[in-house]
Amino acid sequence: MDSPVPQQPTEPRPRRRDRHGRGMRGPVAPPQVPLSASRSDSFRDLVRDSVERLERRWPQLAEIDFLVLDVPSAEDETVPLGRSVPEGKDRPARIVVYRRPVEIRTKNREERAMLVHEVVVEQVAELLGLSPESVDPRYGQD
Repeated sequence: MDSPVPQQPTEPRPRRRDRHGRGMRGPVAPPQVPLSASRSDSFRDLVRDSVERLERRWPQLAEIDFLVLDVPSAEDETVPLGRSVPEGKDRPARIVVYRRPVEIRTKNREERAMLVHEVVVEQVAELLGLSPESVDPRYGQD
C-alpha cells in the first residue's frame, strides 16, 4: 500500500520568531560599536596602526609585508609573538605577528596595543639590523 506524500503548502509558513507579540527587543549592539569587527579584525587594526606609526620615521617599511597569523607553526620550541623573514629571491621581506599568543599575554585592548607595537618594533629592528630603541625611541618606555 502506497502512502501518499503530503503536498507542500503553496503559501509561506508564518515566522515563528515573534511568538509572544513582543517583536525585536532592541538593537543587538549600541550604534558606536561596529557589529562586524571581530577580534582578528581589531588585532589586524592594531598591527596596521603600529606599522603606520613606524612608517613615518622609516619609509622603507612600505616594502615589507606585515602579516597576522593566529598561531605559530608547531615546529617552534617556544611560543614566539612574532617573526621576521628576510627578503627572498621572488618575495619581499615579511614580518609576522601571532595573534593568539599576544592576546593570551594581555588583559585589555590598551595592553594589547602596547605589546603589538613592541613586537612590531622588535621584528623591524631585527630585520633592519638595528636596536629597537633606534627604530622607535619610545620603545620600552610605555
